[in-house]
Amino acid sequence: MPRILHIEDDPANRLLVRKLLQKAGHEVIDAADGLEGVRLAVSGMAPDLILVDLNIPGLDGFEVTLRLRGEPQLAGVPIVAITAEGDRETSLAVGCDGFLQKPIDARSFASVIERYIQQGTRENMPVSAGAVRLRQQSQRIVQHLEEKVAELSRANARLRELDAARTEFYRNISHELATPMTPIVGYVKLLLDEELGPLTRAQGKALRAMDDCVRRLRSLMDNLLDVTGLETGRMRFIHVDYDFLDTTRRAVAQVADNLAEARIHLVEDLPRGPLPGWGDAGRLQRAMVHLLENAAKFTPSGGTVGVRVARLASGHYELCVADTGPGIPPDQQQRIFDPFYQVDGSVTREHGGVGVGLAIARRTARGLGGELKLASPCNEIIENVRLGGAAFSLTVAQRAPGELPSPDAEKER
Repeated sequence: MPRILHIEDDPANRLLVRKLLQKAGHEVIDAADGLEGVRLAVSGMAPDLILVDLNIPGLDGFEVTLRLRGEPQLAGVPIVAITAEGDRETSLAVGCDGFLQKPIDARSFASVIERYIQQGTRENMPVSAGAVRLRQQSQRIVQHLEEKVAELSRANARLRELDAARTEFYRNISHELATPMTPIVGYVKLLLDEELGPLTRAQGKALRAMDDCVRRLRSLMDNLLDVTGLETGRMRFIHVDYDFLDTTRRAVAQVADNLAEARIHLVEDLPRGPLPGWGDAGRLQRAMVHLLENAAKFTPSGGTVGVRVARLASGHYELCVADTGPGIPPDQQQRIFDPFYQVDGSVTREHGGVGVGLAIARRTARGLGGELKLASPCNEIIENVRLGGAAFSLTVAQRAPGELPSPDAEKER
């Protein structure tokens, strides 16, 4: 039974050729890219014909042909180019014995292939001595290229494995830390509320310091869980009725003490409420806090952070957080939304954090039917204060696409 090696990246084309040739009594071995095709051809499988698409990943069809023509054991094996795009003369010049144009004729395809195998049909071009030397040199170049492409492919596969292991580690460590953290949070609260007995002044001060540290640890763990969900596509949103304006106020209140401690002024332009919505208020509040903390982090002492809420005509709510900081360099403005990326990521950096807040905030906005955008330098004016640093605009749909309002909301209509 004649054996045919078919090098083609498109599964549909591979299936069609396999069916046509197997029906005609041929054994077909598939390769999905140029590297795999070369490996199979030189591994001792002894093909009777090699059918190669010119536009394939790894090494293209021209490179595959040059590489295989340098193998003595394949000297008499016909190589036929099959492609929707390509040049017949170039194909023959690099060593192909035939050239078939896609789409193939299903009625005659098997018989055409049979002629190449049994009758030695060739479309060889006259080759000069100079062309022979050029082909030999090209074969050496392609062999070197093959080694480099294979090396890069192995390195890329290893990087994917490491990335998957990193994501799994974040998920596991977050869950493992959350288990002992739960009773710590609970007992600290019981002690602070004096449920387990009265506290001295010194004990209360110590417990308040502990509570602050525990909250920071819990926030870091929540961020890691969110990033893991972001990278694995498992970030889930629980949609309920909520108030966008009230969620904003809660987020501002959460960072107000830190702003005051850093001597950063806060200006607000908030409309009259309510601003009813249907979405995940908990995740949205955390996204807002990330934006506010980011603004506070890069605003110098004595500077200003501004907050504005608006209802847009597009059916979205918008939160704008702007500051009087130095802004973000243009070459960094896309990367700051990548998890763990920081403009200054060195251990001696001036600002803290692990670089996940903006990534989480953008994913949250998109998950709630909106977007998170950056303008820097900006030209925002909030409560008569000009803010020229960075401005982040977070929008969410009033009703997220594909989500239905709650039964209570339907009754109110």
